[in-house]
Amino acid sequence: MTPIFRAILIVVSLFTTYYILKRIRQSKLQIEYAIFWILFSGVLIVFSLFPWLVSLFTRMIGMQLPVNFIFLLFIFVLMIKLFFMTIELSTLENKVKDLTQELALEEKARAEEQKHSLTKEVQTADENHIPDQP
Repeated sequence: MTPIFRAILIVVSLFTTYYILKRIRQSKLQIEYAIFWILFSGVLIVFSLFPWLVSLFTRMIGMQLPVNFIFLLFIFVLMIKLFFMTIELSTLENKVKDLTQELALEEKARAEEQKHSLTKEVQTADENHIPDQP
């Protein structure tokens, strides 16, 4: 791994970690999501500081270049993360749909109740009304 690539990995990792911690302090990122990104940047830092680990893993799986291993690993990890986020998004969309339907049913029931009570008031007013005598 070239020194320039190592330096880029370290800088990007540190910047990512700083940004994540800043967002957590501002309460704009939940801890469960932050853990993934902090671990992700930690792996980048470890691979940058110990490039022999990348070479070891590259040889173990039979790849030619360590950079290819890093790209393959991160593409794989990010695809898994994307898959889990898609599952979570689907779950949230289903919850929104269910809540919307529930709210619509409650609004319909409330409108019917108001209509019914208004009709009763009109009927009561008509029954209590004494017609004018000529």
